[in-house]
Amino acid sequence: MKLFSIVKVAVLALPLVLVSCKSHKPATDDASKAAMSTIKKGEFIADVLDNAQTGKFLTSKVKFSVEVGPQKVTLTGNLKMKRHDVIRLQLMAFGFVEAGRIELTKDYVLIMDRINKLYLQVPWVSVDFLRNSGLNFETIQSLFWNELFVPANANFDNPTEKGSGPYNVIESGDDMILSLESSKLDYSWLASKKTALIKMANIMYKDKVNGNSQLNWDYEDFKLLEKNQFPYKHIITLNTGGKEVKLGMSLNHIGSDTEWEPRTKISNKYREVSVDEILRRFMAL
Repeated sequence: MKLFSIVKVAVLALPLVLVSCKSHKPATDDASKAAMSTIKKGEFIADVLDNAQTGKFLTSKVKFSVEVGPQKVTLTGNLKMKRHDVIRLQLMAFGFVEAGRIELTKDYVLIMDRINKLYLQVPWVSVDFLRNSGLNFETIQSLFWNELFVPANANFDNPTEKGSGPYNVIESGDDMILSLESSKLDYSWLASKKTALIKMANIMYKDKVNGNSQLNWDYEDFKLLEKNQFPYKHIITLNTGGKEVKLGMSLNHIGSDTEWEPRTKISNKYREVSVDEILRRFMAL
C-alpha cells in the first residue's frame, strides 16, 4: 500500500474506532463468577472511583499504531483533553504535517481529513449507534481518562445492591469484574483486586440479525500522574461485521497545558461530507 493510502487509512480508521465503540466482554468460567466474600462490593467500587484523576487538563504527545486488516501504519500526534469540555486527537503525517483531527465535545463530533480538506461535524444524537447505546461525551471521556461510568441510558438488568450502585461485581482470579447488562448492551470493566486500577473496559452490542459487535479498551504501563496512577498505553480493538480495527496509543510527555484553543475553527476551504461518504472512502481503500 502506498504511503499516502496508509495515511488515509489511519485518518479514517481512528474516528471509526472512537465513534463505533462496541466492545468485548471478558470471558469468565464458573469459578470466576463466584460472589465476593471478604471484599465488600461497595468498598471496592469506591476504591476504583478514588483512582480517578483530579486534574482538569491533560495534554500529551502520542504515538499511534493503526491496524486495518493486514495493513499497519504508525503515526505520531497529540492528545488534548479538558475535562467535561473537549477531547482532541491530532494525527501527524511525516512527523510534522497534521493529517487528521478528531474533536469531541458535549455538542458535536468533528472529524477532519486535512489531506483532502474534508470534514464531518454532527451532534451526538445524529449518530445512531451513539444515541441508541447511551454513549455520549461523558462516557467516551471516561474511557480516555481510565474511569468508571454509568452510560446515559442506564436501564440495566442487574439488581442494585446496597453500596454498589447498579454494578454487578464478581471475582476473577487476581482481578474483579464490574458489569452492567441490558437486552442490547453489556458493559464490563476488569480491575485489579489489589490496586483497584481499571485494566480493561468493554462494551458488547448484541445484534441477533447482524451479529455482535465488540470493543476492547485495554490499559497498560501505569505511572504516577500527580496523585494517582494513569495508563500511558491504550490498546483499542473494534470487531464489527467480521472486520477488525486495532488502535494503539502510547502517551509520553504528559502534562496539563492550558494554553490551547478548545474549539476548532473550520476554514471555508474545507468541504463538509456525510458519515456515509466517510465510510465509503474508508471501505474503498
